[in-house]
Amino acid sequence: MTDKSQKANIESPAIDDDGDYNLTELEKKLIYHLSRDLGRSERPYAELALKLGVDEQTVLALIKSFKDRGLIRRLGAVVFHQRSGYGANAMVVWPVAEANMDVAGERFAQLPYVSHCYFRPKVQGWPYTLYTMIHAKDDQKLVEMISQMAKCINNNDFRILKSLKELKKSSIQYFTHLFDE
Repeated sequence: MTDKSQKANIESPAIDDDGDYNLTELEKKLIYHLSRDLGRSERPYAELALKLGVDEQTVLALIKSFKDRGLIRRLGAVVFHQRSGYGANAMVVWPVAEANMDVAGERFAQLPYVSHCYFRPKVQGWPYTLYTMIHAKDDQKLVEMISQMAKCINNNDFRILKSLKELKKSSIQYFTHLFDE
């Protein structure tokens, strides 16, 4: 699609037997670019449209269709928390029975300082099943947050895995095998 006036077909594609969307080449290219740094621009989607050979409205319509179809939840900036003043970060793990998982997970998910909340299977020698990532400005605030979390689910059994050094922070990049040069 090199004609910029050409509009993309944004109707929902069929879902194949594996439950995957049959994405068009344009949709894959758009997802590829959205999973990378868009750079600093007053109109990043217009610049992206130029790369894709379509107009800005097509890019915006495709993004909306991705959201409507459940392919994406949201688009957002990647903030380097340590550089922005949130130097006390930790994964806090909790032993929560599967029967209580939804309630505990929903309570934690409502807390603004919890960025990640996952249920994982119990493994031998490690009883922790609910994993939460939290971010605070300092250690004192981190302790306060963890105390609030413990009260929230009435569970004082947890382990704090404090971040010592960030070795890598990146978002997953999609369709690299198709479009990386």
